[in-house]
Amino acid sequence: MKKETRREEIIRVAAKLFKEKGFSAVTMRDLAAEMGIKAASLYNHINSKQDILNDIIISLAEAFTEGMKLIQSSNKNCIDKLKQIIELHVKLSSQNVYGMASLNNDWMHLDEKLKYYQKLRIDYEDDFRSILKEGIASGEIINVKPDVMMFSILTTLRSLYIWIPKKEELNLKELSSTLSQILITGINK
Repeated sequence: MKKETRREEIIRVAAKLFKEKGFSAVTMRDLAAEMGIKAASLYNHINSKQDILNDIIISLAEAFTEGMKLIQSSNKNCIDKLKQIIELHVKLSSQNVYGMASLNNDWMHLDEKLKYYQKLRIDYEDDFRSILKEGIASGEIINVKPDVMMFSILTTLRSLYIWIPKKEELNLKELSSTLSQILITGINK
């Protein structure tokens, strides 16, 4: 496993603080204190708190976008694509619960990267909606409003970062499978 760089450590610790206190409430002094260094030392590795937030959110948004593009372009049926989307969310959320908090709660604090982030998010949702519409057209998925289906599924997936840390032992494959069962098939007996 690759050793974490000082910059990566700063970003990881900042993401944790942003989740605990909120982006606006965290200062560079808070970050330095958490790391046990002087605030001035942070600037040897990063330019600003804003740059940290940009790194956290944009890297995750790009990871979701890349994952969705691979899923969208595969030859799998729509149900399998939806299962892959759930697996993507479980994987990325479990790997970065603190970053996911920033992605969901602090994205509006992005400055010059805000429009880029919004485009990534819109494109992701458009691809998701497209899979649902394709599934409706092929008869794989019931014919109800794709926007409502997407909202329902994404609301659950976007909140995994809250739930995952509360579980001491978590089998990601089992979680993906269970979520797929509930979110795609439903809970009817």
